[in-house]
Amino acid sequence: MDKTVNALGLACPLPVVETKKALETMTEAGILTVLVDNEVAVQNVSKFAESRNLSVRSEKAADKEFHIMITVSGEKSGEKAVEAEGEEPVCIMDGRQKGLVVVIGSNQMGNGEEKLGKNLMKAFIFALTKQDVLPETILFYNSGAYLTCEDSDSLADLKDMEAQGVEILTCGTCLDFYGLKEKLAVGNVTNMYVIVEKQEKACRIVKP
Repeated sequence: MDKTVNALGLACPLPVVETKKALETMTEAGILTVLVDNEVAVQNVSKFAESRNLSVRSEKAADKEFHIMITVSGEKSGEKAVEAEGEEPVCIMDGRQKGLVVVIGSNQMGNGEEKLGKNLMKAFIFALTKQDVLPETILFYNSGAYLTCEDSDSLADLKDMEAQGVEILTCGTCLDFYGLKEKLAVGNVTNMYVIVEKQEKACRIVKP
């Protein structure tokens, strides 16, 4: 008996709550597929299933669409796997450090050969995704605006961080200057007032 839960667009803890409800109805062996739109929800639902001794795997189906497959092995196992009465679903933290702002003012890192600088910037953004603590905000301005637009080699990494709650802001004046405003592919447009405000209020600023 297979079932699907569409939790796309639902905020924590609703994906876990809907998963719990669906498991309660599964009285025969089958696979419960849960659809979510961010990595944090994948972690929360997977952690919930694993804590109930259920087999779970996940895959990325598209941008902002992840499928979590939970295997219910036998009769009543779905009911037995749910939480004890009164226990509340728990969400993990999204891993951001409040007040940590990354400022990227170029599509290259350092001075020197353009190709090397672009490769270094790509590596820097990828390395950001692998840190134990993610920034609260990433600001892009000047040629850094290219990194948040279509055809950017860093789009997948930036979208991954955005899905985990990282705020991504790109200077609107810069997008206009480079003719990129219609090509913005991740995050939101901002202005110089906000760029200054974010840096003034930051506890720590990282600039590659």
